[in-house]
Formats: sequence, C-alpha cells, structure tokens
Amino acid sequence: MIDVGRGEPLVLVPGFQGRWEWMRPAVARLADHYRVIAYSLCDERTSGFGWDPALGFDNYVRQIGEVLDRAGLQRATLVGVSYGGLIAAEFAARQPERVTRLVLASALTTDWHPGRHERFYLRAPRLLSPIFVATAPVRLQPEVRAAFPRLGDRLRFMAAQAWRVARAPASPHRMARRIRWAEAHHFAALEHVRGPVLVVTGEPGLDRVVPVEMSRRTVARVRSARHVVLPRTGHLGIVTKPEGFCHVIDEFVAGTA
Repeated sequence: MIDVGRGEPLVLVPGFQGRWEWMRPAVARLADHYRVIAYSLCDERTSGFGWDPALGFDNYVRQIGEVLDRAGLQRATLVGVSYGGLIAAEFAARQPERVTRLVLASALTTDWHPGRHERFYLRAPRLLSPIFVATAPVRLQPEVRAAFPRLGDRLRFMAAQAWRVARAPASPHRMARRIRWAEAHHFAALEHVRGPVLVVTGEPGLDRVVPVEMSRRTVARVRSARHVVLPRTGHLGIVTKPEGFCHVIDEFVAGTA
C-alpha cells in the first residue's frame, strides 16, 4: 500500500492482475492534485494484507475498508479500474457512508460473466498463459497506436509499460481465481450506491478488453452516474493518457464538491 500526495483522498483499486504498480503513470499524475492511496489486491504476496480463501470475492471488498482504516480515513473517493470497478462498486453499495464519490474506469459491471475467451484460459491458467501474453499486443495495438501516433512515443510507452509489468508480474493462477470468485459472488444492487458516480471509458472501437457498452450499463442503473469518454484511448487510458484522466477526475471532483 502506498500513500502519496496531498489533498482530497482518492483510493485506486487495481484491475484483475492485482498489482498497483501497473497504474504508476496515473498514480504519479493524480498525486500532483490529490492524496492518492493505491494498493495490491490482498491475495498478492506483496500486498501486506491478509486474506481467507473461504471468503472469495469478499476478501477484496473487505480490503477497501482496511485500506481506509490504515490511511486514517473515514471516507474517500474510490477509483475502480477494470476488475477493480467490480470491487469498488460492491463496497460503495454495501458501505455508501464511506464513499465520497465513485469512479469506474473501463470497469466490468456486476452482471458480468466470463465469456468464451476467459473460459478458454480458465481451463489451464499457467499452461495457457504464454498464449495470453503473446496475443496481448495484438489486442492492445489499435489503442496504443491511437494514443501515440508517433512511432517513437509508442515505443517508449511500450518499453516503460513492459518494464512496469516485468517488475510486478501478474500470476495466471490468481487471475483465474479472481474470475471464478467474481462469477460466484452475489453482488449488491447498484441502486444502493449513493453519491456521485463517474463512468470513464475509452472509445468504443478501441477497448478490446471490456466493451464500452458493458461499462455504460452502470449509467442506466445508477441515477447519479454520468459517462465521460477519454479520447484516443481504449482500456489503458489511465496509463496511456494519465494527464487526460486526471483532468476528467478534476472536473468530476470540482463539480461534485
């Protein structure tokens, strides 16, 4: 768990790879304006948090409460990224008194179920992980090209992100477990979420991980929710365009102060 910057507190909930380090560009940029608390999911060996296999997905929901307690915060704005959006939304629905605002960035929705692609890797996560890694550049290339039209900028970003991933490797076994836990979990109704909600997505044709149409379902289900598109991004907007993402957060916080 890290705690950097000053100002309005934001808690960043990581995606299903489980490591906060993959979000470093967003953490660094947001910390110029806010107090940013970021952490790794509790079943990661480096997280510093305990977990109980019997609790399943509830481990991650309870962890947000522990993060707030460790930071000495009664409430904060939650920023859930991708799979982390499921966690943040569930915590906000269960404990709305501890959530000032909710931001869901390219987030899965609580009615999500793994599709054919995910079920293929669930059959043998470790054995099939080389295929997953090898095909990732193909899935992400369109949005990286859109975010970085110049080849030099594109190569620098890819090298920097590859270095971040190499230093904080994800576990295929734990990622598969997270999918199973989410599938088995009974989520609270999103209608229980109080306070302002912001859904941030990339452009529909560029997010090939979580379809924009899926993330937008939250807007229809939560009366206070609004949707903002981060231009020239897909699923990786918080790291390809951290300044743009921070600007969106600034406008949301200022407009709901």
